[in-house]
Order: sequence, then C-alpha cells, then structure tokens
Amino acid sequence: MSECSLQVRAARFDPSYWCYMKTRVMLVAMLLLAGGLITLRAKTPPDNPEQQIPELEDKVNAAYAANDLPAYFSYYAPEFSQWLPEGRTDLPTYQKQWTGFIHGGGGVESANYSDLYIQVRPTGDTAVASYIPRVRTRSAKGEVSEEDNQESDVFFKRGGVWKIVFLHYSPAPKKKAK
Repeated sequence: MSECSLQVRAARFDPSYWCYMKTRVMLVAMLLLAGGLITLRAKTPPDNPEQQIPELEDKVNAAYAANDLPAYFSYYAPEFSQWLPEGRTDLPTYQKQWTGFIHGGGGVESANYSDLYIQVRPTGDTAVASYIPRVRTRSAKGEVSEEDNQESDVFFKRGGVWKIVFLHYSPAPKKKAK
C-alpha cells in the first residue's frame, strides 16, 4: 500500500477530517442553493405593482405608438370603459372606432409620456397610473396633429394578470406663454 493511501485511510478516522469534509459539503450545498434562488428570482416577474404598472404602461403605449391593434387591445379587460372628450364608451365601441381609424389610413406617428404617477391600493390588486401623453397622429387625409393630454388608467389584477378596466383621457391645459 502506498504512503498516500495510508494517509487517506488514517485521515478517515480523524475527527478534524470529518469536520473539514462536512464544512466543505455544507459550503457547496449553500452555493448551489443560492445559485438556484438567484436563477429563480431572475426568471420571476416582480411582485411589486410599483414596478409592474410602469412596465405595463411602457408596453401599452408602445403598442399604441406602433399601431399594433392586437397587442394594444390585449391590455384591456372585457368590461373596460372610458371617458373621452366625446363621452363615455365601452371596449367593443372603442375597438371598432380605433380599428376603423387605423385601417382607414390614419395612425399614430409617435406617442411618448411623462409625469407618470402610480397609486396602488393597499391590497395590491388595484392601481391607477396617471400621466401626460404627447401623441402625434396622422389622419386618413394625411393631416398631422400633435397634442398633450391627461390620462388616467385604472388597472385591476385578476388571476395574476393586470388589465386596464377604466381610462380617462382629456386635453391637457395649454401652457401659457411668458
């Protein structure tokens, strides 16, 4: 038997050897567990509505700006309603009007927003996002207009999914020249 294998056999009976091995095994297990948790957390969407709602507003407004009707309307709940300057409307009416505008040759050329303010109900299942959208649209005749508005979106979270249930949209006051 070699001298090395005799040392290994002798070490197996040494209590300090077993303490050393337990420490190494525990350290490896902790590193694997920590790595797994970090990976799991990276794949899990944030549970924080204050993070989720701004991300949703980015997506809704990007779909709106891209004239991507299926994506845009996917963010709205079936019972959605809204107040526009023209009055109150529901989702089927809004879809019909907006789809007609886009398919008729009109469209959004750009849409950006500022002054986003989020309010979340303490239960975490309702949120209000209010902001100032600046929208540049093109009519079917090619006329371009740019306007600032005031918008408030009310979100409900049901079955783990946020949907817009109500929207209020009105012209922003004109800034006075100095």
